[in-house]
Amino acid sequence: MKKIYNPQPETWSEICKRPTQTFSDVEETVKQIFKEVQQKGDKAIAKYASFFDGVTLENIKVTPEEIEIAKKEVSAELKEAIQLAKSNIEQFHAAQKTDKIVVETTIGVTCWQEKRPIQKVGLYIPGGTAPLFSTVLMLAVPAKLAGCKEIIMCSPSDKNGKINSAILYVADLCGVTKIYKVGGIQAIAGMTFGTETIPQVYKIFGPGNQFVTIAKQFASQNGVAIDMPAGPSELLVYADETSIPSFVASDLLSQAEHGKDSQVILVTTNKNILNDVEEEVYKQLKELPRQEIAQVAINNSKLIFVETEKTALSLINEYGPEHFIVCSKNEDYFVDGIQNAGSIFIGNYTPESAGDYASGTNHTLPTNGYSKSYSGVNLDSFLKAMTFQKISNEGIQNIGKAIETMAEAEGLQAHKNAVTLRLK
Repeated sequence: MKKIYNPQPETWSEICKRPTQTFSDVEETVKQIFKEVQQKGDKAIAKYASFFDGVTLENIKVTPEEIEIAKKEVSAELKEAIQLAKSNIEQFHAAQKTDKIVVETTIGVTCWQEKRPIQKVGLYIPGGTAPLFSTVLMLAVPAKLAGCKEIIMCSPSDKNGKINSAILYVADLCGVTKIYKVGGIQAIAGMTFGTETIPQVYKIFGPGNQFVTIAKQFASQNGVAIDMPAGPSELLVYADETSIPSFVASDLLSQAEHGKDSQVILVTTNKNILNDVEEEVYKQLKELPRQEIAQVAINNSKLIFVETEKTALSLINEYGPEHFIVCSKNEDYFVDGIQNAGSIFIGNYTPESAGDYASGTNHTLPTNGYSKSYSGVNLDSFLKAMTFQKISNEGIQNIGKAIETMAEAEGLQAHKNAVTLRLK
């Protein structure tokens, strides 16, 4: 890991860069696949499944028989763990429900807001080197709670044409309505335009690599909403002398093993902690089955020493991490002062892995600095806030003159007339 001591603020933007390709590097590939899927539908889906995943499928839709087989293949122990996680995720997201808001803004003028579910949503579940069945929980549970009518899921199959059994088990458990063996850019394009087999959706959710992230941004340019730009995983830990170096190192590695384009950062005001954590990282790295992947991510990562907590907090807010762990005697200072982070984990006994799986919060979070303007997935992500108003005869008399005056000032005579007729 690269060690950086007392970086000056003018260098922070360089320090905060992620190890990913730029939009322009990937744009042409995404554009080409989107165009082909739009024009050729399932034929293009099959072409790119063969090209990228090395698989030829006669039918990309998962059958009920495949789901039943998958359910039998998941161990009782894993099913029990999934049920615990599902219960906690349901509790946390159900608590986010809000009541209808009704306000009489003027006598005779009643306005209210109600939330209605997005009818058709698409969930993208990464497969590849780590089949993320936990992401199915994070997306399908709030989608079901929100009342989404159609919950479409795409996930890449292996070379034998199978989706991971745990992914299928959780999808069935959480009420996913249709599942397709499609991954990558072509999956996002399929849900954007619809094909002969894959339905078009209104909003696409889910993390992925940088190709999937940019594909989602293309989807948003083609009339389909997205949850957020959620790309390669990242974690920033602030640790002082009260932290436990082995714990900190384990957290850094837990995100580094996600993928070669992941990034982890330690910020500290204690040089001994910096050195101890580095030593622990390399010690634990040797024991990881995904050592090769984690090693590449570690090479893209940083150990940063700064003199004061104030400087540390400013740097962390500039970075805007997806995940932020605070291990400090002054944890309240960081908890109160953090402005830009997807999800915050507080104390030595709060590993980031808890949020990834079973504490109840959602692990689909903004990366690449997007936490400065985006929230992580939550119940509202699957809902639309709709406003209503009803005006009585007395109400239009009370606000009509103001409407006429404003419409006339903007030169919109028809707007004024719509009120004038009613006032008469």
